[in-house]
Amino acid sequence: MGNYSERVQSLLQAMTLEEKVSLLAGASSWHTPAIERLGIPALKVTDGPNGARGAGSFGTATPTTCYPCGIALAATWNTALVEQVGQALGEETKAKGAQVLLAPTVNIQRSPLNGRNFECYSEDPYLAARIAVAYIQGVQSRGVGVSVKHYAGNNSEFERLTISSEIAERALREIYLPAFEAAVREAGAWTVMASYNKVNGTYASENAELLTSILKQEWGFDGVVISDWVATHSTVAALDAGLDLEMPGPTRWRGDKLVQAVHNGEVSAAAVDDAAARMLHLIERSGLLDSPPSIEERSDDSPARRALVRQAAAEGIVLLKNNGVLPLDASKLRKVAIIGPNAKQARIMGGGSAQVNALYTITPYDGLTAQLEPTVEVGYEMGCANHRFIPPLDITQVAPAADQQHGGFAVAYYNSLDLSGEPVWQTTLASSDIRFNGELPPTVDPAAFSFRASGYLTPTVSGLYTFGLVSAGLSRLMVDGQQVIDNWSAQTAGDSYMGMGSAEQRASLMLTAGKPVALALEYSKPTAGGLAGVRFGALPPLAEDAIARAVNLAASADVALIFVGSSGEWESEGADRPDLDLVGEQDDLIKAVSTVNPNTVVVIQTGSPIVMPWLDGAAAALQAWFCGQECGNAIADVLFGKVDASGRLPQTFPMRLQDNPAYINYPGEHGKVHYGEGIFVGYRYYDKKDIAPLFPFGFGLSYTDFAYANLRLSQTQLAAGESLVVTVDVTNSGQRAGAEVVQLYVRDVKASVMRPPKELKGFAKIALQPGEIQTVSFSLDPRALSYYDDLAHRWVAEAGEFQALVGRSSQDIRLTASFQLLELA
Repeated sequence: MGNYSERVQSLLQAMTLEEKVSLLAGASSWHTPAIERLGIPALKVTDGPNGARGAGSFGTATPTTCYPCGIALAATWNTALVEQVGQALGEETKAKGAQVLLAPTVNIQRSPLNGRNFECYSEDPYLAARIAVAYIQGVQSRGVGVSVKHYAGNNSEFERLTISSEIAERALREIYLPAFEAAVREAGAWTVMASYNKVNGTYASENAELLTSILKQEWGFDGVVISDWVATHSTVAALDAGLDLEMPGPTRWRGDKLVQAVHNGEVSAAAVDDAAARMLHLIERSGLLDSPPSIEERSDDSPARRALVRQAAAEGIVLLKNNGVLPLDASKLRKVAIIGPNAKQARIMGGGSAQVNALYTITPYDGLTAQLEPTVEVGYEMGCANHRFIPPLDITQVAPAADQQHGGFAVAYYNSLDLSGEPVWQTTLASSDIRFNGELPPTVDPAAFSFRASGYLTPTVSGLYTFGLVSAGLSRLMVDGQQVIDNWSAQTAGDSYMGMGSAEQRASLMLTAGKPVALALEYSKPTAGGLAGVRFGALPPLAEDAIARAVNLAASADVALIFVGSSGEWESEGADRPDLDLVGEQDDLIKAVSTVNPNTVVVIQTGSPIVMPWLDGAAAALQAWFCGQECGNAIADVLFGKVDASGRLPQTFPMRLQDNPAYINYPGEHGKVHYGEGIFVGYRYYDKKDIAPLFPFGFGLSYTDFAYANLRLSQTQLAAGESLVVTVDVTNSGQRAGAEVVQLYVRDVKASVMRPPKELKGFAKIALQPGEIQTVSFSLDPRALSYYDDLAHRWVAEAGEFQALVGRSSQDIRLTASFQLLELA
């Protein structure tokens, strides 16, 4: 057992076997059980990583700050800033009465098709590790813990609950584990979350090599290993492998089953003691043994918090192309065309467990118009749609009674599956996207309930409206008493609700502006458990000539700003993307607009790479990601040059999907996915195969220029075990203040094994005034020169020639210097 405090050891000795076992499984979705006899309180966890949602469901939880998604934070390449975000998230976690934030997601971006690509940091293990360490140190500085996820090999959503990630030892060690190792060894993560998938044939939650041999013994992890939700598959094997806490509760595999396994000699008492001691250590370090936990959740909003979100979002925006149209000069603009399906939609986050109920959202349209002079003529056209499901009903047009103007739906809950009996809870609801991912009203039976949401919709325009229902559970829609959508008596399975929901059912009706219609949405929770929820969409009439209208607007504008991309509907936990294309007619929209306006600027909001067949015709392009609640303000800050374009790509953008190194082996078949590319992930592969990407790893333009000079090494010959200091001078040679990301790569010139042509081993983000020079230094330790020898099962730095390469991206190396690593004496 670990070296725990006397208080932990004393509590452990005072506990019965049943009490120890009770600590090893959740009591509910977000809580561990309390042991009142010994004064041990329940511990609460909350979903992350781009916010702290609390115990509520996605759309109705206590409002919270929504930060940029993982890839957007990594695109800042600013560890100090990421640490500040972590500190704020630690405070948000405490405001939700929780002690552990289920974040960060540090899995490597093996393929751009991964549905959770947006949630992860990078294709590069070094960058992922540095961002993770900064994030974790920030969160845990506030007295709450993180749960680093998903350990390990969780790099796609295809068959995510069962698939086996077949990863060779060298690739596992060099690519997929370093971020977890840094999280544990450097940042001291309090908990690690075991992933759903298998690794080399064994479930991660039962993988003794991962959980015990590597994590607990080799890395010295003294925290708690938590299962992903319902990712525990056994009583004996999971505990023996090192899985400490089964989540969520109530338990399926522990409790009486584990007590009996101990009595039968299948599980040792020592194994139970070790897991229970780790849980007590977690509870102690969270402060719960010293003061009672906060129960009431609260929002934690402030001007400083808003400014931090805005700064992080802006610093992560990557300028991909610019022929001089940016930054925009607001004083010279007379007419601006704002176009695109994402212009008046704030695409602030991806889908799945990362979702939060944001305090507010700023759309690109609102952010831009707030910075334009009042005299500027602003025109808007949607151009085309990019929704996957029918967009949620505009709740401002719904009232619970015919004689009211607003107020949303009147909702009645029943403790039956068919709306029978008397209502047990009644409320009003200002949302048509209703998800249950936590606590329900106190009188509602979480195992079996139904509800009816009723209200009156008053259309603002006449025409053909399209309604849609998608649900995890049964659902149906009545309009003026007539059933128009039946998603109740028969359903088609879909990949909504993280793979646990239905396909969308649709119906179209002619409605008249100003004439109310009565709506009744009925829902029944699935008895099999899992997620529960229903999404009611209502799409007003769309113009058939939408692209032509956008073209007409753009033709007479000084600049055409097009906002395209995807959303949490397309990029989400539970399903992978089918391709790298922009959905719908977005490519056609960009091509058409850029043909008539030479100053067309394309702002892309996705959480992963896309292909860009229109790039040659656009004057400028920016990658803005899912950048949090200050989305529109941050984008406007970069477009108008209030913030230098200083984001850099943390993932390679390929010319085409077929160029991706995982292409042949993705997503898998027959229950397995072979990581056939080995260590050649991302830019390592493009370099080795000499394949030109659309945009390379580390790429990003600025509004100024930078010059590199005077690369020098602290020594040109290193004895084994010594470190090397690499120093370079960087000058802002342009006319504007700006920020540069200086990147250091290392090359083993002649290795005895196959190695990548270069690997990132250092970076620094610096701010420079025009003409200013800064000296940047990096330290390379022996690990930075090493590869993992899968025969000797250890890290090896071979004697011979190495090169230090310094530049602006993986394919823009400005300076190179050589040094020798000497043989062991």
